[in-house]
Amino acid sequence: MASATASISSHPAALRDVKAARIGAVRQQVAVVPAAAAARGQRARAVLPLRAAEPGRQPVSASAAPVAPVADEVAAPAAVDYETLAHELEGASPLEVMDRALAMFGSEIAIAFSGAEDVALIEYAKLTGRPFRVFSLDTGRLNPETYQFFDKVEKHYGIHIEYMFPDSSEVQELVRTKGLFSFYEDGHQECCRVRKVRPLRRALKGLRAWITGQRKDQSPGTRASIPLVQVDPSFEGLDGGAGSLIKWNPVANVDGKDIWTFLRTMDVPVNTLHAQGYVSIGCEPCTRPVLPGQHEREGRWWWEDAKAKECGLHKGNIEKEGQAAAPKSANGNGLAGAPDIFESPAVVSLTRPGIENLLRLENRTEPWLVVLYAPWCPFCQAMEASYLELAEKLAGSGVKVARFRADGEQKPFAQAELQLQSFPTVLLFPSRTARPIKYPSEKRDVDSLLAFVNSLR
Repeated sequence: MASATASISSHPAALRDVKAARIGAVRQQVAVVPAAAAARGQRARAVLPLRAAEPGRQPVSASAAPVAPVADEVAAPAAVDYETLAHELEGASPLEVMDRALAMFGSEIAIAFSGAEDVALIEYAKLTGRPFRVFSLDTGRLNPETYQFFDKVEKHYGIHIEYMFPDSSEVQELVRTKGLFSFYEDGHQECCRVRKVRPLRRALKGLRAWITGQRKDQSPGTRASIPLVQVDPSFEGLDGGAGSLIKWNPVANVDGKDIWTFLRTMDVPVNTLHAQGYVSIGCEPCTRPVLPGQHEREGRWWWEDAKAKECGLHKGNIEKEGQAAAPKSANGNGLAGAPDIFESPAVVSLTRPGIENLLRLENRTEPWLVVLYAPWCPFCQAMEASYLELAEKLAGSGVKVARFRADGEQKPFAQAELQLQSFPTVLLFPSRTARPIKYPSEKRDVDSLLAFVNSLR
């Protein structure tokens, strides 16, 4: 027994695999391919390019475009009911789901890697012992740390990531017409469409399936119903047409904290931006660190509505406002389905006539602090505890603390009259001043909010 222990401890790779067994084992025993052997094998095989073959183009050889080693082409089983399969896999570990995906599709499936914590997908793929492919979208606007991370991942796993780039003429037209930062003015969708969605569409046309790092907890308002496997509702695969592409989401049911436990346990390299407070990582102009208590998606496109924080890569999984909960709430203000928030004896609940009256008053006897919110908004939910604590601190101080639900049918009014651009929005109605003042910061802790009130009351 002593010699066996010494043998394991002297081989770090073996130790990682022993740890993996405690996280989630594949139902059938598999052999892990050593990184060195994988690196040797990748140039000995011909691979299908991610980009669909074009007339007159010669196939790309392995030596010209080395990637992660791939198995001989495996045809996907015919007539698979993927909805039933998703239910069958519901209790499976990410490792089991990954193994099933790679076994079914062989060289015609690839992992979509963004350069963030989805590196866990590559680790799971390695642990299955099966060959795998990895691709990434280089938008031309990524952080330097992300490019450095790509290089580190390639060396760590002995693979070559297949990079997809935007069409240069489309980027040139966008920048010449609207400038480098048009997304701050008219939204991020157009830029994402040029730099991300269209390159992804080209990549997927060369595959029959792809693997993503989507999780339900990443954006509760838009990703709450992600299945483990599905027929892709938005993109087409190699054969073209509806139903020609399968989408696998092995970590859909995994919490972010458990992903990080896995990464630390397996000693997986991570993007250095995470240590600087970045959680969700995208392009440099559209990504920033989040503060304690903020949801991870709040670091993306922070100038936009919380429900717009998707780039379009997973639009088929996005739940539109009202889609999952069509009935109106009892008070007719917004949608049913999410429990109300900011409820406290110290917080006044304003109706539409109430806040309209507050707007009309030019000589208020006391200042009012009002949060414009939507119960389904994860950023509002994250702020709730701080706001309720603030209300208790201000009780008896002469400052009224209130809430106004501004989604649903009230949203156009709030946008036109209350400066609403995203949820939550905090307004201070000072005494003896007609126009409300919008809280300008993303810091929603008690001390920051209290300093805002005290400086203007």
